[in-house]
Amino acid sequence: MTVLLGVVGSTAYGLATESSDEDLLGVYVADAREVCGLRGPSALTKSRVTHEPDVTLHELYKFATLALKCNPTVSELLWLDGYKVLTDEGRALIGIREAFLSTGYVRSAYGGYALQQSRKLLARHDAAEGSAANLPTRTAKHARHCLRLLRQARGLLATGYLTVDMTPQRDELFAAGELATRDVQAFAELFEREMAVLDTIG
Repeated sequence: MTVLLGVVGSTAYGLATESSDEDLLGVYVADAREVCGLRGPSALTKSRVTHEPDVTLHELYKFATLALKCNPTVSELLWLDGYKVLTDEGRALIGIREAFLSTGYVRSAYGGYALQQSRKLLARHDAAEGSAANLPTRTAKHARHCLRLLRQARGLLATGYLTVDMTPQRDELFAAGELATRDVQAFAELFEREMAVLDTIG
């Protein structure tokens, strides 16, 4: 049974473009017969993924495990403004969303993932993959999401609240993406400054 389902990703961030897909993420509860059957606990660690539409559903146990590590993609589901599916069980999960947060995991999950993505961006540039027609688009997208992750982490550490919708910062985030396509070193310096700010919080 699906207990929670919402639109995540670029659409939820207010950063969607004409080429963006709509991604849905949700939580389901495994049937008791699956849990108590021969497969046992393995039923609790599964995900169901479909395409067209793009939907990912995590079993409740798996979702909670990822949320306790402050996985950015999973965490945002608990902080959306609206939902496609919202049951009483889903409301209960949202009601304890703060319990999944910890300073160490927010810093390592959000900051660590942003750092990983920025390094991939720089490595791709250094590898001279500029012949790829979609490289500038990919670079801009990765750059703005690197900055978005850091900004969300700052908010979480400072207030204990995750702001998913980044519409007020849309222009600034897109400008950072464009900067990365023009001058990757300048973007790297911007990223380092943002990381330094994150390190001072919490």
